[in-house]
Amino acid sequence: MSHYPKKGVWTTCPACGRHVHTGQWGPWQQCPYCQHWQRLTATQRIQQLVDPDSFQALPTPERPKNQLGFPGYTKRLAQAATTSGLTEAVVTGTATIATWPVMLIVMDSHFMMGTLNTAVTRRMITALDQAQAQRLPVILVTASGGARMQEGLYALVGMNLVLAAVARLATAQLPLITVLTDPTMGGVSASFAFKGDMVLAEAGAKIGFAGPRVIQQTMPVTLPPDFQTAASLYQQGAVDAVVARPALRDKLTTILAAYQCSGVTPRG
Repeated sequence: MSHYPKKGVWTTCPACGRHVHTGQWGPWQQCPYCQHWQRLTATQRIQQLVDPDSFQALPTPERPKNQLGFPGYTKRLAQAATTSGLTEAVVTGTATIATWPVMLIVMDSHFMMGTLNTAVTRRMITALDQAQAQRLPVILVTASGGARMQEGLYALVGMNLVLAAVARLATAQLPLITVLTDPTMGGVSASFAFKGDMVLAEAGAKIGFAGPRVIQQTMPVTLPPDFQTAASLYQQGAVDAVVARPALRDKLTTILAAYQCSGVTPRG
């Protein structure tokens, strides 16, 4: 896999506004000045989590369609594919993490903000059902703005379809570990993001439903500075742990090892 968004030698940190050289971001993509975590592509995320050369992508014949004839949607799909190098906003496949076999579902915000649509839904359901057939634990990494408005009701139905597949996985007594990364918003956070047996949040992630601006335009409230942050959600008991990016692989390894009594056996 080699899908990376094109960047110049210098980029501007979205948090502090400083100009950062490509080499300064480091292997974990963190701003050297303010420690802001850059959003990862699905490819970068997978490379950071899995054992070298262990990832095997599932076949993905599903392609997005402009079923509602939404103006400009077909052009936006083409632009997203060119920019991201992907055919949709999720990458699925099997891999090992510290020799433990897993099914990976990794959303990518670089493709139309990782929004959920019919093609993404079908790919996720296929991965969840394949995990059940192969008796594999599932790691679902969310990075999404929610349901894709250009597909209307079709996208909204996708949330329930994914929830049904998650329920089938639970019935089969196979673990689902969700990793909430920046951003996890809208219908994705309201449906399956918090349905994991373990819910991890990456440090610095923005997680919520409606954004702060929408909330403040609707309700006369003053929101706290840490509103919808991973740390705030942990303090309120909404997630099981907040994990810094460099520690995420080790955390997942520990969790996978704890599930070995469920019949998951290491490879190697």
